[in-house]
Amino acid sequence: MDVSQYLEIFVEETREHLQSLNEHLLILEKEPENKDTINEIFRAAHSLKGMAGTMGYKRMQNLTHNMESVFSEIRNDKMKVTSELVDTLFQCLDALEAYLDNIVNTQDEGDDDNQPIIKLLNDFLNGNTDKASDTVPEAKTDTSVSSKEAPGAAGFSEVKFADFERHAIIEAGKKNLKVYGINVHIDPNCILKAARAFLVFKSLEEMGEIIKSIPSTQDIEDEKFDFDFSMFIISSEPLDKIISAVGNVSEIRGVTGEEIVIKDDEAEGGETGRAASSDNESASKENVKAPAAQSKSSGKPVVNRSVRVDIEKLDVLMNLVSELIIAKNGLVAFNAAEQVQHSQGFNEQIEYLERVTTNLHESVMNVRMVPIENVVSRFPRMIRDLSKKLNKKMELYMSGEDTELDRTVIDEIGDPLMHLLRNSADHGLESPEVRKSLGKPETGSIFLDAYQDGNNVVIEVRDDGAGIDVDKVRNKAIEKGTITPEQAEVMTDKEIIELLFRPSFSTAEKITDVSGRGVGLDVVKSKIEALGGDVECHSIKGEGSTFTIRLPLTLAIIQALMVRIGKEQYAISLGSIQTVEDIPVGDIKYVQGREVITLRGTVIPLIRLGELLEVPDVEPDAENLTVVIIKKGDKQAGLVVDSLIGQMEIVIKSLGKYININKMISGATILGDGDVALIIDANAIV
Repeated sequence: MDVSQYLEIFVEETREHLQSLNEHLLILEKEPENKDTINEIFRAAHSLKGMAGTMGYKRMQNLTHNMESVFSEIRNDKMKVTSELVDTLFQCLDALEAYLDNIVNTQDEGDDDNQPIIKLLNDFLNGNTDKASDTVPEAKTDTSVSSKEAPGAAGFSEVKFADFERHAIIEAGKKNLKVYGINVHIDPNCILKAARAFLVFKSLEEMGEIIKSIPSTQDIEDEKFDFDFSMFIISSEPLDKIISAVGNVSEIRGVTGEEIVIKDDEAEGGETGRAASSDNESASKENVKAPAAQSKSSGKPVVNRSVRVDIEKLDVLMNLVSELIIAKNGLVAFNAAEQVQHSQGFNEQIEYLERVTTNLHESVMNVRMVPIENVVSRFPRMIRDLSKKLNKKMELYMSGEDTELDRTVIDEIGDPLMHLLRNSADHGLESPEVRKSLGKPETGSIFLDAYQDGNNVVIEVRDDGAGIDVDKVRNKAIEKGTITPEQAEVMTDKEIIELLFRPSFSTAEKITDVSGRGVGLDVVKSKIEALGGDVECHSIKGEGSTFTIRLPLTLAIIQALMVRIGKEQYAISLGSIQTVEDIPVGDIKYVQGREVITLRGTVIPLIRLGELLEVPDVEPDAENLTVVIIKKGDKQAGLVVDSLIGQMEIVIKSLGKYININKMISGATILGDGDVALIIDANAIV
């Protein structure tokens, strides 16, 4: 069987299960008795085992099978969850991730059997139970998953039928047809439960009409059941023939059944169905109460409401939307230039086109948006591991995980955030003894907060640690020759802190495998700036540090202010603009030989864009200057332009690798008349 066509789905779903296991193991460590968490972990491990077996990845299947055996014992209350067991289970996850990486790179899981980890798991099993169970407990012994379990044979009398189901049973009785309740128990080692259930349904449908199943057919299809499920069938065949047909399906461990009878006079009162006595071997003495007709929803989103789409297909769609916007801008420009009389209808069509393209753009952007949770979900595990490695007590608090970012940004943001969190854990937080002596709680706190601010997403990483020792950074910078002692004297604390973002700059006394090699903050800065964002640091010695990352929501289409400099047009992102001012030339002052203006009590440096970009000046010197005030964090600057053209929705096009241009230009856009306008990077200029 060629399974390569399913490889992509396997990789995606395995990642989801591993993420789920990570999250639930962290919860389990804090709440070892939490049955819901134990069941979720068991289901994820079981699904992984089934998927790996189907794809032929035997080593992966074997490891997950051993994990499943451990959770089988925990669910049976034969084993307790300990910190050591959680450590071992996290090692299992690391091993599974290594298998997955190999599969992604080579389509093969590799040759590491991970025997030491499997031995550890078996040691836990043998140390806590008389015999390491190799099977999954049957549903009747597991009360914790009652919402998903099927009724045992004697439990058919507990089932409540809906009105239409009762009516069908009564009508069947009138036609001399029988109604049977069939309980099926699948072998716990079965890899594809849903497929087995499908074959059972198929064999029964040939012998009659199935009127009900517990759990629902949708849940059975989605493998949201353990190893028992029940069906109610109207048939003219005898019960033993139906049981025999189901028993012929492979990997079915046991089948039980009873005849169901509802009398007409009971129908009105909404009585439950009554199971007629049966001398069949199936009439089990176990009385397991069944749930209401439908199994409870797990609180997760409805299945099959989302579709996985290759990002390349979305890129094609985005490019087409971009071309549409350029075409729309062309029509607007043409209309403005021609201004034909009686062009009311034409104007209306352009306005309509504008609305459609804007809505289409927003829709495509929403499809590309991914919650930041996809990236940050792995960090609690990382902080747990660092806590043990660094011998520090620490807790990670996250908020705003549902904040959404463009998929292209999400893919790149993981490493910078990881560096910042490791930084907080290693450099920021003090040891428990030091914290205690300072009157702080022994457990340090690291915060990761994300929120949307206009057209940007802001991510903050902060801690309540020691903060940055500015004097230490200053001395280290002088010692390394990064700055001279004279420069150090006039630099503000904020400027000193920014030295930490220089390449290979580290204040760590010793190099560890966590940090100290000087690789970190410079990587963070370059990655964030490559995404069109910026990063800043605020720190108070003794109280902690805050790193603030500001990122654009999208890298494709933005609202921009078009300005004219000389004979050329330039675009400035509206997200960077604070205000536009008309400043009299007489208001310009000089500080250290540079032009500044005072605006509402704030001194703002002026930047003459024409001179900076070496554009020939064609305008005569005016009495007033048009100044666009731009902002990056708490810094401001005033860009002097010749005139304003207006606001426009523009498509950002890369300048490519052939044009080596300074950082002031972040890209280009095609205007309605076909001309190219460069986009000014306000962040870089500030």
